Parts: sequence; structure tokens; C-alpha cells
Amino acid sequence: MLSSILIADEEKLEHEFEKNFKPSNIISDYYALYIFQPDQALQHIIHALKYQRQFKLGVFLGEMVSEGIKLRSWQVDLIIPIPIHHLKKVERGYNQSDYIAKGLSRKLNIPWSGKIVKRLRHTESQTKLNMKQRALNIADAFMVKRCEAIQNKNVLVVDDVSTTGATILECAKMIKAAGAKKVYACTVAQHHWKMIQLHLLWRRNTRNS
Repeated sequence: MLSSILIADEEKLEHEFEKNFKPSNIISDYYALYIFQPDQALQHIIHALKYQRQFKLGVFLGEMVSEGIKLRSWQVDLIIPIPIHHLKKVERGYNQSDYIAKGLSRKLNIPWSGKIVKRLRHTESQTKLNMKQRALNIADAFMVKRCEAIQNKNVLVVDDVSTTGATILECAKMIKAAGAKKVYACTVAQHHWKMIQLHLLWRRNTRNS
């Protein structure tokens, strides 16, 4: 199944970084292993992790992502998964990004914590929002609870999939403002905005036909 998933090559990663992260001057670098394609193998794997309690998949994906990070010159002191709102965590029972962070931590030998950053509010689903709407939707959604834990440290922020990078960027902004020296970001996959638009258009046309 993994062999059918598109790998994010360096050109795509550089484009993603330049478009979504570099202009803010908050995130120092970004890495993703795969390209997310709607209704394909990776979506089913991540769905199983998020909704079917397949925790080992999260750890495995984190371990896979770690291999690409090892090839970079990042000096990371701490790994922080993007938190979900406590009501969603109560409903689901867990945060899927915790398990990705656990896999990264295991292979990179870097500590991780899901207790340093808190999600203050449950945000509207980002799926049907454009880039500007996503940024507004996620604004001020995070708070650093333990600033002393990240003071002068290089932090790696982890999520499952990046679309426009708005969620990662907002979380990274809070971490940087709280005293982190550098913030890096990684995801299992990056999801091109054009692919989303085409997929939504296809679904809309299918429903209307």
C-alpha cells in the first residue's frame, strides 16, 4: 500500500516552504514525507489513525518521517504535536499527532510533549475554506502553557497533514513568541491546494450530475 503513495520530493517541499512558511519568518524549515491525495491509500491510513484508534500507524508514520529529518541539518531539542481542542479529544479519546510525535521521538532520540501547548478553542473545519479564511479561522487558537519548557530551544512542530500550513504556522507563532529559538515543522504529508480545489469541484459536479 505504501508503494502507491506519492513521495514529496525536494522541489515540492521547497515550493511548499516558500509559499506557506517562509514569508512569515517564523518557521525555519519544513519537511513532509508524502503528497496527500484525496480518496487514496494515505487518506485511508490517516483516517484509520484518527478515527479507528490505530495508534501503531501513527508511531509507524512518525518513524518513517524521521528518516527524512535525519538527512537535514536541523538541531532539534523538543518535539511538540499540534494539539486538538479538549472537547474533540474527549470525543475522540486521543490526539493522533501525539502518536506521530512518539514515532519521531523514538527514532530521533529527542523528547516530545503534548502538554506544553494548549488549543484554546475548537475551530471550524478548514476543508472548505480558502487560504485567507483558514488563517483567520485558526488565529489565536493556541496558547503556550509552559514557556519555561521551550525557552531558547529549537522546537519541531508536528501534524498529520498540511494544506495551507495555517494551523502549523499559528501554533509555531505562539511557540516562537513564548521564547523558542527556532521552530521547524514536519507533517506526514503535504496537501496541495490546487488538488483540493479540483477534488471539491469533482465532488460537486458528481453530486449535481
